[in-house]
Amino acid sequence: MSTVEQVPTYPDLVQALADRGLLAARWRRVFDAVPRSRFVPACVWRQLADRCVPVVGTDAWLALVNSDEPVVTQLDDGAEGGPGVATSSNSMPSMGARMLGLLDVQDEHRVLEVGTGTGYVAALLCERLGEGLVHSVELDPAVARQAAEALAQAGYRPHLRVGDGEQPWPGLGPVDRLIATCALRHVPYALLRQVRPGGVIVAPLAREFWSGALVQLRIQGDGTAAGPFCGGATYMPMRSHRSPDLHDVRGQGRARAAGLDPARLLDLGFAVYAGARLPGVRLIHQNTPEGAQVWATREDGAAATAATGEEVWQYGPGLLWEEIEQAWWEYESVGRPDAEQFGLTVTDRGQQVWLRDPHEVIRPARG
Repeated sequence: MSTVEQVPTYPDLVQALADRGLLAARWRRVFDAVPRSRFVPACVWRQLADRCVPVVGTDAWLALVNSDEPVVTQLDDGAEGGPGVATSSNSMPSMGARMLGLLDVQDEHRVLEVGTGTGYVAALLCERLGEGLVHSVELDPAVARQAAEALAQAGYRPHLRVGDGEQPWPGLGPVDRLIATCALRHVPYALLRQVRPGGVIVAPLAREFWSGALVQLRIQGDGTAAGPFCGGATYMPMRSHRSPDLHDVRGQGRARAAGLDPARLLDLGFAVYAGARLPGVRLIHQNTPEGAQVWATREDGAAATAATGEEVWQYGPGLLWEEIEQAWWEYESVGRPDAEQFGLTVTDRGQQVWLRDPHEVIRPARG
């Protein structure tokens, strides 16, 4: 006798988020009132490890929309005939719940969202605060138009703008909270100037060293901001913050014996530490039956590749793999701290990663 697989419902999803402790009571009511399906178009894709595949059929669409998975809503910035790279999505509901919790909104707070996307997060904020307190900016006109239509059909009319979210919103003045739903390579100082002293910014950072991480920053009276990393996060980058996966590799390959297992590098705490110690080093990876394989490059043409149990190959100037191994031993010597023990300070001169205390800045190993 055959059985029919039950298609999950949105209440199932909200209950699962609540069971995981991701929704306080107030946000639980908000999520219950704003179905995700109202903000997901009919034509979508599922993100796999190496490609996006179209979702075909109503049941498959509902199953994806009512799951804790991202839903890809645009490929190749909307251009036809591209390589099929995801460029806009409705993010994982659990990630949205985490970010909204970290945003710590209170009644009467004005909020600015950078990256309207499908409009789902803006709708959740409208339900929580009232549409008059919610502002959202989106760079892509087609994405912005679709979001505005979905929001209006759902009964929400927040303040919407088409433009570059990295630039100040003319006439808006400082808001109480800012949430970025696109990944930033760095936190632009211009965003800090959009938020009042004591206000909060929550944003995902696109770490060059293979990973992404959430950061929660509080604006100080002197216009700087500081706060902790709050776990991993993978978001599509702000368009002006995009970067290629790897730099060009120069020089002949040089082999050396296997050393540190590259699988040990795939730790978010180490990624935060190594990103600060080795700025400009990009690292990507893939899992293998034996463990992992990684590729690392730097702007000067230095590169290294290593796989679990195999010899290491290095290219170009210097010994990049030795530098990565040295960073690992340093990380071990300070107790292998998890990501939440690191923090970020942002000023008009740039940003610095610190460990456990804002005065304990992690300095670059070179330069």
